[in-house]
Amino acid sequence: MKKFNLVILVLAIIFLSNITFAQKAEQPETTYDLGSKINEMTLTVGGILVVATNDGLVGIDPKVKTPVFTFNNFGKLSPEETDFVPESPYIIVSQGVGSKFAGIAKTKRAVINYITGKVIFNSDNDNWNQIYTCNVVLPQNKLIVSGIQKVGDKFEKMTPKVAVYDLSTQKMDYSFFLDKPGRVGVAKDFSVTGVPLLLKNMVIIPTAQGLLAKSHKGDDLWECKIKGVNWMVADKSEKEIYGFETTTNGKNTRIHKIGSNGAELWKDDRKVQGNVSNFQILPQGLAVVSDKSSGGSSSVFAASDESEIAFLSASSGEDLWDKAPKTKGYVQHFYVQDDGILFGIQQGGINKISFDGKTLFKKPLKTGENIMVMAESPQGLIYITSEDANIVNLETGDQVWKKPLKYKNSAAVASTFDSVNNRYLIAADGTIYSIDANSGDVAELANVKFDEKEVADFMQMRNGNIFLSSSQNLMMLDGQGKEVYHEYFKSPSQSGFVKVLSGVMAVASTGLAMAHAAKAGMNRTNPYGSSNDLSNYNDYGKENKRAADMFASIGDAAFDVMSKRFKATAATENAQFILTKLDDGTGLVKVNKDSGKVDKEIVLKDKKPEYQVDEVAGVLYYKANDKTIYAYNLK
Repeated sequence: MKKFNLVILVLAIIFLSNITFAQKAEQPETTYDLGSKINEMTLTVGGILVVATNDGLVGIDPKVKTPVFTFNNFGKLSPEETDFVPESPYIIVSQGVGSKFAGIAKTKRAVINYITGKVIFNSDNDNWNQIYTCNVVLPQNKLIVSGIQKVGDKFEKMTPKVAVYDLSTQKMDYSFFLDKPGRVGVAKDFSVTGVPLLLKNMVIIPTAQGLLAKSHKGDDLWECKIKGVNWMVADKSEKEIYGFETTTNGKNTRIHKIGSNGAELWKDDRKVQGNVSNFQILPQGLAVVSDKSSGGSSSVFAASDESEIAFLSASSGEDLWDKAPKTKGYVQHFYVQDDGILFGIQQGGINKISFDGKTLFKKPLKTGENIMVMAESPQGLIYITSEDANIVNLETGDQVWKKPLKYKNSAAVASTFDSVNNRYLIAADGTIYSIDANSGDVAELANVKFDEKEVADFMQMRNGNIFLSSSQNLMMLDGQGKEVYHEYFKSPSQSGFVKVLSGVMAVASTGLAMAHAAKAGMNRTNPYGSSNDLSNYNDYGKENKRAADMFASIGDAAFDVMSKRFKATAATENAQFILTKLDDGTGLVKVNKDSGKVDKEIVLKDKKPEYQVDEVAGVLYYKANDKTIYAYNLK
């Protein structure tokens, strides 16, 4: 009888435990069985999860129970064959481009709109045998391809051509040949050497034979003998065009100026050392930042690892400054202001130069390395590095604070502005500093100790309290620095899981993903998406609004979806997600920032979980097995 009662007791405990677990464990809202081995997951700026499988690409929208697209036309694609076009809903996929037989064997390209799920362009469908270049042009929303198209007579099928497609209508606008089909004479190389420039009245194609300008119907306009141009930019009037040509050894750049009629406007091109990383057309002249590299060489003849800043005459290309400012490192921040150019160096240092080459600061400002923040405040320019912080007068460079706030070189520095108490708060190396915005007086508000030797890498004011966080720790202090709560969630062993990102929250937050890779300098010259002004400190949302307005202006349904997403408040703004050890295995916890309490636990049951978190939509994507993805609702 006793044994029977014991058995009943054990079964009851197991039953109650299962009920408790069932109440606590979150179930996936949607299961996506992809039917092929999953190799990689990418959360896009448009909120679609793009999954690379052994068969191709699959797009997942959490609002839809089945994939929004499946692209298996080219089979398995490597990361190098999948290009997510920055600030757009487009993916360019390639096949055969990197092969040693490229140019002989067939090369393929396709463009997918991952939001609508439509394949906008497929080289196979339009009989392209070779695709040499494939460029999305924004905000015009066009696609420009070059290559060999197997259409027409035998000569036309062998002659390089260019076609311009409208990405909204998915139809070709016009096409033209780069050489005359069947031309008799010496063979010429008309390969496209860089990114075409699409203007209101023409398109300019850089080729190995020079620049070719065509009308929007494909008619010849002019030719220019400047060869090998990699990228171009025009001024607002589109009457003056600048072309950038990387030298043969790849170490320097030649800048050319061309008129809208194809005439060379400079007597000689302007050669700058290094590769151009920033180019600004200003009323006073041309600001050029170029980055030099030693290539790892220790030779005394090797170039220094540093940026050069030049200011050129727009009319002649001549240097307007008698002496270029010394940088002794790479330009990390670059801002054009009414009275000159303000720049910060990654290795430390801030300076400001007038447009006529005079130093506006009384002397170059010495700072610590890695300038994480350079922003405008009511008191002046605030800067925060990994070693120090201060506010300086934007006109003279004089200190506003009595002396810089210095701290040990910290792996992370967090800061915020407490508007109620009119003070700056900076967390570095375990100490919270309070700096009076008016007087600049510094006080140590609190000392905090995070477990696992972490330091705070995020800070914000919440209802008069100070919220701090790192990968595994959350803490709330009241306005006087007294601890309200401190919650710690033990991390799985470093070898026991795959962190999507190291740092804040260890998740892939989409937030504002504007810093995509782009051709050197183009991110600072194209009016679409360019941002070169000095932001205000704590001006959160400014970049999101700029992006949202930019997307909305394009007038396409997919861009409209992206615009709404960037305007939206994150569904999880009041929570933080942490990967940790749970009783039932590794999992993700949703922690309320205000209380420190766990709102949700999602057991991933995997020693090496692979996942992505979309904080805007409030969705967790988890790779449940080789072929399956679970989507959890985090709201």
